[in-house]
Amino acid sequence: MTGDKRTLPKLNWDYAKRYAAEKLLEQVLKYLEGDPDTNIPRLLKVMETLAYLPVHKDMVRNIRYNYENNTALRTYFNRMFTETDRGMRHRLMCNFVVNSLLLSFQHRKQVEEKEGIHVPYTILIDPTSACNLKCTGCWAGEYSKHDELEPELLDRILQEAKELGIYAIVMSGGEPFVYPYLTDIAAKHNDMSFMIYTNGTKIDDNMADRLHALGNIAPAFSIEGWEDATDARRGKGVFKKIISAMDRLHERGVVFGASVTITRHNVETVTSDEFIDFLIDKGVRFMWTFHYIPIGRQPDVDLMILPEQRAYLAERIPYLRTHKPLPIADFWNDGELTGGCIAGGSAYFHITARGDVEPCAFVHFAVDNIRDKSLKEVLRNPLFTEYQKRQPFSENMLRPCPIIDNPEALREIVRNTGAHPTHAGADTILEGEIGSFLDRRAADWKKVADQIWAQNHENKELVAN
Repeated sequence: MTGDKRTLPKLNWDYAKRYAAEKLLEQVLKYLEGDPDTNIPRLLKVMETLAYLPVHKDMVRNIRYNYENNTALRTYFNRMFTETDRGMRHRLMCNFVVNSLLLSFQHRKQVEEKEGIHVPYTILIDPTSACNLKCTGCWAGEYSKHDELEPELLDRILQEAKELGIYAIVMSGGEPFVYPYLTDIAAKHNDMSFMIYTNGTKIDDNMADRLHALGNIAPAFSIEGWEDATDARRGKGVFKKIISAMDRLHERGVVFGASVTITRHNVETVTSDEFIDFLIDKGVRFMWTFHYIPIGRQPDVDLMILPEQRAYLAERIPYLRTHKPLPIADFWNDGELTGGCIAGGSAYFHITARGDVEPCAFVHFAVDNIRDKSLKEVLRNPLFTEYQKRQPFSENMLRPCPIIDNPEALREIVRNTGAHPTHAGADTILEGEIGSFLDRRAADWKKVADQIWAQNHENKELVAN
């Protein structure tokens, strides 16, 4: 009973802060939805006036300037109020803005100071390794197909995450929507936001209704481009099922995105005006792009993008961001935005369906299993420590990755920690033909990337002066 008296005031105070912040945000959203084109800049002006620190004033001023002068950005924000269900918009915004951004940051810093650990922003979790498709080159294709996190274990992970200040969760697999407890878990943890990578084939009308009712799940559909390319990798008829699922969610005002694996064969197609406009018309609200990494099912280095194609993406993606009402991430080329590699517990880490704790979705090595330890304990593991003391892996943020840009760094990390492969063949990225190829490709990209980096920063210095 004494223990309850000690903890109850803190819990009530945390709840009170979250409740007050959510109610304030709800009022702000109601105000904005009346006339977003007029009210968003008005609100930003007030925020700029009220901001206490100069850096925050500058931040708000930049947002307002871009909103008022960038048609694509203005269209994007306005569509969030005209094409998204109000209930889902409020729930996602409360979970993301209040819990994941505002309150989470302070909470995580308090834990870090008390425990002497670094707490990442999010966790990538595979609730199951089972999947109803067998896609060519799947990064998770060599994990055992019979692994699953028991609902009690997943519930424990999510509860511990919140205790550390983590309220944003990403899920993959396998196919998360074949996990029978998925929506029940999301309902129980309705103060968290979930972004879920999916092949889309399991989102029928019933599931679409469920997602609409929950309001805290945003699916990201895996798609390779047009029908021929998508079906070639994922199976005949999959493209049409994806589009049908998108239509169901769009009709219900559910927020969803797209996830594209970029290869040397589809790089121009998936970044074309036609394809991006198609996704926007379908209701896609965000787009993640991943360069193909030769790991998983039948790794094929021939699918990796060429240095000149990666240079094209470094120019094309920023152009699309300013000309299309769709946020697009290019994880390997966005190092300057993220401060380099975000893996290894820096901003995120990966828990497989077997419970292995990996530094990255594409680095299939581990020293710990979540079944044996708490989240707090695995954040202390030597694999993460080795990662974080090397980050960033390069001063050139166009070369952030220890897999494809600085492969010797990954070899040193695995060697120093004794990390074990989490499936057969995971170590092929370190040695043999694939390892040698990655060394050569990294050297080729370094020549191109260093030129781009030097030119970009020379231009920035000229503008500053």
